Amino acid sequence: MTDRDAIVIGAGHNGLACAGYLARSGLSVKVLERRPVVGGAAVTEEFHPGFRNSVYAYAVSLLHPDVVRDLELHRHGLEIIERPAGTISLLEGDHLLLSRDPHQARREIARFSPADAACFDEYDEHISAVALTLRELAVHTPPDLSGGWRNALRLLRTGNTLRKLGRRQRTDLAELMTKSLGDYLDSWFESDALKGILGLECVIGNFVDPYQAGTAYVLLHHAFGEVNGRTGAWGHAKGGMGAITQAMAAFAREQGAEIETDAPVRQIRVKNGQAHGVITEDGRLHEARVIAANLHPQLLLTRLLDPGLLEPATRRRIRAYRSHSATFRMNVALGELPRFAGVPEQSDEIFKGAIEICPSLGYMRRAYASAQTAGWSDHPIISMWLPSTQDESLAPAGGHVASLFCQHFQRHLPDGRSWDDEKEGAADHIIDTVNRHAPNFRASILGRQIKTPLDIERDLGMVGGDIFHGALHLDQLFSLRPLAGHADYRMPVKSLFLCGSGAHPGGGVTGLPGRNAAHEILRTLRT
Repeated sequence: MTDRDAIVIGAGHNGLACAGYLARSGLSVKVLERRPVVGGAAVTEEFHPGFRNSVYAYAVSLLHPDVVRDLELHRHGLEIIERPAGTISLLEGDHLLLSRDPHQARREIARFSPADAACFDEYDEHISAVALTLRELAVHTPPDLSGGWRNALRLLRTGNTLRKLGRRQRTDLAELMTKSLGDYLDSWFESDALKGILGLECVIGNFVDPYQAGTAYVLLHHAFGEVNGRTGAWGHAKGGMGAITQAMAAFAREQGAEIETDAPVRQIRVKNGQAHGVITEDGRLHEARVIAANLHPQLLLTRLLDPGLLEPATRRRIRAYRSHSATFRMNVALGELPRFAGVPEQSDEIFKGAIEICPSLGYMRRAYASAQTAGWSDHPIISMWLPSTQDESLAPAGGHVASLFCQHFQRHLPDGRSWDDEKEGAADHIIDTVNRHAPNFRASILGRQIKTPLDIERDLGMVGGDIFHGALHLDQLFSLRPLAGHADYRMPVKSLFLCGSGAHPGGGVTGLPGRNAAHEILRTLRT
């Protein structure tokens, strides 16, 4: 039995961030991780001899600069390489390339629609202005609807933040929070190709029809990031996403935190309505003043915690919490770069950005509908990165790594089918889809790593294979994430906190749930 100030369950990036902040403040901290390695979804592995890549999370944009600075991640080895190129969308016999050069982007859009080219900058300004407000709200604890003076102050702060928006921005925010992605993009543009390339980000980890109300919000969630001081940029962590969590772990250890792997937690101990410790699978009891859990909220409240401790309404709500991102991840070792049939001039730059197969909103609708009935999409949405074009440490000379993030692939297949039986067929289907646009792709494959929604659930404890620890829908955001009355990271049992992506501001490799939860823990211990 060990007495500490805080125990953190789970050494994913948010758990490590939480531990780092707590240890930096002088608390004695122990982190217990179920897997043999730290990192959670932000890990790097060799998946084929000589080929390494990020296994689950694969891109840097949302990692908050406060977290990078406070945890001294650069000093502990993190190097983020800014993506120099934009995004190319592969079309039938053609392509749409949106580079980082705004003049080139407008000329390219004008090939499909001069009217769209004329209003694109205005659209971008509208999104960016509202995204900056969202970014400000993301670093603060939201009001949790439970009353009290502290929540009154949070409501006042939220109101002041929103008050800074002008009339136009307030209208934009209302539309983006309520409209469907399809309706919102249709109100701006006429080109199918442009709406496809812009809309893809809204279905990354989001199993929805693009015309479902509220889906336009995700345009904001992916727009408030920053890389090396550049707002809205995307980047690559040199050495893969594991470099982020290795740096976080190094900082936490430097501050005195102890991190133990191969230490799954079986139960949270509660006495007189207050959490006071955890029991690991090997029967050890670890006691602490507070427990912070970096795991899916359903696992926390219905497995590690006795659900009988919850009020009936809370039990009902957490069991109804929606968690299904329909995500399929694959890493592929390549002997050569793809050659795209619809791109006559292929400069090195196009391989250093995102390569997407999502030609229209109609394509997105068909992908969703087919996954609804058959379990996975007959025409999958694919976002492909080639990080080895910027990071030679990932592949041997002449070789490359392709990272494929694919939608929609449901966690629970119909007719009792299992992903253990279907994974190879689904992977072949994804490769066939890419091969239609790059006829040398299949022949260049040397090896592959497949992560189905079931694999993601098994590996990481993400219920339903949901990469965000719960759907980013309006009734599971801000003051309602994960539950009304518990948006302030405090769970229904005293001294128990949620510090994972199931808490505000949600999923993605941000570090903010861990950071914000640590601030609330410190505030609690000091009062």
